[in-house]
Amino acid sequence: MGRGFTSFVILGAMRTGSNFLEASLAELPGVTTYGEVFNPLFIGREKCWELFDITLPMREADPVRLLERLRERTDGLPGFRYFHDHDPRILTAVLDDPACAKIVLSRNPVDSFVSFRIALETDRWIATDERDRRPAKITFRPKQFEEFLADVDAFYARVRHGLRIRGQAAFEIGYEDLTDVEVLNGLAAWLGVEGRLAAPSSRLKRLNPPDIAAKVTNPEAIAPAVAALDLWRIDRPRDAEPERNAAVGTYLAAPRTPLLYLPVKGGPVGQVKAWLAAIDGASPPDLLRDFRGRSLREWRAAHPGHRSFTVVRHPLARAHTVFCTHLLVPGPECYGKIRMLLRKYYWLEFPEDGPGRDYAPETHRMLFLAFLRFLRRNLAGLTSIRVDPAWASQEAVLRGFAARQVPDLVLRAEALEQGLAEAARQVGRASPPLPPAPPDPGPVPLAAIHDAEVEAAAREVYGGDYEAFGYGDWRG
Repeated sequence: MGRGFTSFVILGAMRTGSNFLEASLAELPGVTTYGEVFNPLFIGREKCWELFDITLPMREADPVRLLERLRERTDGLPGFRYFHDHDPRILTAVLDDPACAKIVLSRNPVDSFVSFRIALETDRWIATDERDRRPAKITFRPKQFEEFLADVDAFYARVRHGLRIRGQAAFEIGYEDLTDVEVLNGLAAWLGVEGRLAAPSSRLKRLNPPDIAAKVTNPEAIAPAVAALDLWRIDRPRDAEPERNAAVGTYLAAPRTPLLYLPVKGGPVGQVKAWLAAIDGASPPDLLRDFRGRSLREWRAAHPGHRSFTVVRHPLARAHTVFCTHLLVPGPECYGKIRMLLRKYYWLEFPEDGPGRDYAPETHRMLFLAFLRFLRRNLAGLTSIRVDPAWASQEAVLRGFAARQVPDLVLRAEALEQGLAEAARQVGRASPPLPPAPPDPGPVPLAAIHDAEVEAAAREVYGGDYEAFGYGDWRG
């Protein structure tokens, strides 16, 4: 192997053709592929829970051990696929290793998104026979596409920035190259393997027709969505900072008053939305929303003297709200996949169907402390689970806002009425009455379980927020 590579990783996203690329590489003599080795739900392939004598719990405790064993126990060149929602610890490990060849696979994100939504609809992710196909059409929803694009762009940005700062190069390959045997053989030469392909793999079949109009019920919605996101070339490799477009779509503006609200998850979002609408005598559905890069700039240009604001909250109260809203109680706001992983690997024995009549404050306190212990590892990059904006530190969330809109005012939930009154004053408006705060979202209020141990656990997780925003112990 002329380049001295000891392994390779395909860095891509779902529905970019990674299965097809892996199948072609696996046909090269001396190359062995292992699939999605660091998918949080399985190892390599669906319903596979062990590889090289390492089980899922063992991998969760030390994923690098599995990476090392994969290299040690494979004759020839081993490789695997890695996506944006796989164990983040492994991305650092492979980027740090110049002997791991990086293959960056990309695809037109509209095609990728549509294919992804169809796969979700049909539960068909791979086809080895024509009979595996399940024709289906989806409705193209711009908001879903924006969220999908933000995740994908952030991942590719981290990869390319990580390679640059380490002085490494990747082999860039596009979806349209996967049927070009000359490109595939160029990749083989770059990897340093001697074998060559006579043709791309014929093992896998295309799941969906190539024409985008045959896959969506409303193809006319695609062009405006692309234009709104400033994607002047939808098929180009985008390489913006990770925060690009990640939060802009959550911003809210009053119907007429030049006030822009940058919501922080876990804060008093519903209360502020009602107030922001009331300043113009409207209701929350009337708020301006679904901003994109261009529409945000247009709003700012059309509203000279505008002010933007955000609201931070005591870190412990915010963590408890997030815990109850997104994990404890199954429902539309629950993160089902993460809830399942926390039950499986982090000893959070959530009641399967949610808290019942026998759910006690002692149980709630135990689960919440376990959640805070998980957060400490998660925010330190020591778990396979993503850092979600709902529990990311508020300091980090504000840094993300600053990539597109630096808030003029950072208000406190504990003094929300005074803060909002000041925001209204700065744009020459009278502040409407503050709507009442919603009840605690959980079956057990924070006050019932709060003590020195709970406070100390929150400080271990969010020490930076306590310091940055001057918070003391929570007092209810």
